[in-house]
Amino acid sequence: MKVGFIGLGIMGRPMAGHILSAGHELTVVKHRSPIPAELVDGGAKVVETRKAVAEAADVIILMVPDTPDVEEALFGAEGVAAGLSAGKTVIDMSSIAPMATKEFAKRINELGCDYLDAPVSGGEVGAKAGTLTIMVGGETAVFDRIKPLFDLMGKNVTLVGGNGDGQTTKVANQIIVALTIEAVGEALLFASKAGADPAKVRQALMGGFASSKILEVHGERMIKRTFNPGFRIELHQKDLNLALQSARQLKVALPNTATCQELFNTCSANGGAAWDHSALVRALELMANHEIGSD
Repeated sequence: MKVGFIGLGIMGRPMAGHILSAGHELTVVKHRSPIPAELVDGGAKVVETRKAVAEAADVIILMVPDTPDVEEALFGAEGVAAGLSAGKTVIDMSSIAPMATKEFAKRINELGCDYLDAPVSGGEVGAKAGTLTIMVGGETAVFDRIKPLFDLMGKNVTLVGGNGDGQTTKVANQIIVALTIEAVGEALLFASKAGADPAKVRQALMGGFASSKILEVHGERMIKRTFNPGFRIELHQKDLNLALQSARQLKVALPNTATCQELFNTCSANGGAAWDHSALVRALELMANHEIGSD
C-alpha cells in the first residue's frame, strides 16, 4: 500500500518503521522534529506538508498527542483534508475525544473517503515489538482492507464498532488502568503501614483473585521506587480528562475516575507530571505520611 504517516514520536516512529520494513511505500512529513534516519535510509519519502502526505498516499495514519492536534493535522492550513481525493482512507491512531472523532469521521466521509479511529495500548515497548492492542471504530469492509497494516503494528486487533467506538474503548481502558493503579497503591500502602513486607504481600496477592498485570508490573515499581516513565502521568491525565468530559456530555457520573484524576493532579503539583503513572501512589503516601517499604 501507499501509506502516509503523520506523528513520528515515541510511538509513531517504530509503528511507521514496521510498515516500511514490510515493503509498503511510506511518505512522512517534516514537522516539529527531524525525520528519523532509519526511515529515510529505509526509503521513506519526505514531503513538506500534511496535504502532500495525503496527495502521495492512499492510506494516511495519524499518531499525534491530543484532539486539537488531530483536528489541526486534518483540517488546518495545508492539512490532510486539502490533499484527499475520493477513495482514500484516514486512520487516527491517536488517543482523543470520542465525540470529536465522530465529527472528524463525518467530515472526512463527506470528502468521499473512509475513516477509522484506531487508538492503541501497549506503550513504547509494544510499539517497538509490534505487539500493540489496537481498538478500531469504523466500517467492517474498511477494517478488513486495512487489517494487514494493523497486523504489522499490533497483535490484539479488534473492530469494536462504528466511528468513535475505538476511542471510547481506549478511554474505558484508561479508566480501568487508573483505578487499578490506585487500588494497588492503597493495598500496598495499607500493608506497609500495618508493618507487613509489601514485597511479600504483593507476591502472595499475585497468586489469588486480586492478581493483575498492574499488580505485577506497577506494584513492583511502587515497592522498588522505579518511577522513570513508561507512560507519563501527564498523558494519563489527558486521557482521564477525555473520560470526564465525555461523561459530562453523556450525563454519567464517574466518581472514582475523578478521584484518580485528583491524585494525578497532586503528583503533578509536586513535580511529577513526567513520572510514570504508577507514581500515583505518591499522592496516597503524602496523605498517609508513609512511603511503601519504609519502617
